[in-house]
Amino acid sequence: MEILNDKLQKKIQSDIINIILQKEYGLAIRNISKTIDELYANIPDNKRISYGIVHTIKALSEYLYTHFTKMDAPVYQIASSIFRMSDDFKSKGVALGILSFHGLGDYKGVLPCFESAAASPDWNMRELAQMFFKKLIKKYPDEMKEYLLQLVKSRDANVRRFVGETLRPVQENRWFYKNTNYPLSMLKHLFKESSSYPRTSVGNNLSDLARGLPELVYDLVEKLVASGDKNSYWIAYRACRNLVKKEPVKVMDLLKVDEYRYKKRIHKRSDYLGN
Repeated sequence: MEILNDKLQKKIQSDIINIILQKEYGLAIRNISKTIDELYANIPDNKRISYGIVHTIKALSEYLYTHFTKMDAPVYQIASSIFRMSDDFKSKGVALGILSFHGLGDYKGVLPCFESAAASPDWNMRELAQMFFKKLIKKYPDEMKEYLLQLVKSRDANVRRFVGETLRPVQENRWFYKNTNYPLSMLKHLFKESSSYPRTSVGNNLSDLARGLPELVYDLVEKLVASGDKNSYWIAYRACRNLVKKEPVKVMDLLKVDEYRYKKRIHKRSDYLGN
């Protein structure tokens, strides 16, 4: 959906691009946030569930990156300055988006910004970090694997959660279904995760993987349960939230329970086998 109309493009040129080229970053940051709000207002009400603030941040970051590149402007210097100086997730998120595009050609310089965003107390920044990072995984799988294996050891639960979220088999990561060893070689380091935030991410990750590879996840669930670790068991239980819809008895057998509860849904063994 196109939200950058001619009027807004002219305004972006005058209020953001020209201001940035004059190195008036404070003003540019304020204008970026205002522009995100205007772009959001351009989204029809019935489209805002699918196209929200995240969509506008992605659109503006790509637009700015494309224009700065064509102008041979110092993209990294511009984006990293905005990222460092901004305390608003909208302008900071746009800067991170620009850095993600820049990182496709030179990833080393942008990694500290992603780690900073991953550790942010702002949920919005954490979500933008994992979203934008996926393109770097696709372009540099080996290098990003090495990087994520470092982050998975972080003392910061937000950073460990970042690892789990970047490895979920969503659209950008569909190739994981053909190379499951890639995400699992990193996720396995979180299979005994004691903090609920990253632990939930791992459980959700395996649940997503089960949509395409149920037998693989059944095997993982069995091993996690057999480990005897309570956190591993929690992950195994979470991993079955979709599997239980199709094979409830098998799931309950693997988890060694007589009922499976997820949110308001309750599956009881007696409902399927009788009393």
